[in-house]
Amino acid sequence: MIINHPLLGPRDSSEFVYLGDASLIERPDWEGETAPADFHDYAYLRENPAGWHRELWFHEGGDRSWLVVTRNTITHEISNVEMARDVARSKGGSK
Repeated sequence: MIINHPLLGPRDSSEFVYLGDASLIERPDWEGETAPADFHDYAYLRENPAGWHRELWFHEGGDRSWLVVTRNTITHEISNVEMARDVARSKGGSK
């Protein structure tokens, strides 16, 4: 599978490590009233969709960047690759 890195161009997926659902970018508020339950769900509950899914990938064998890859889990077709920092900033994640 080829991942089209936004900065480095097409790279073989063997350079990357899959790290799970891209919703992990949105961490719960550790000061919230429901923080224990929120962090339990954050750490242990995951979707396992068949079809299009946004995933976190780490470029371990390269520039060590984090990417959000939109991939079809059935066909492995990739429709979009974004820098995870840009995704987090667009959601208000970097404060």
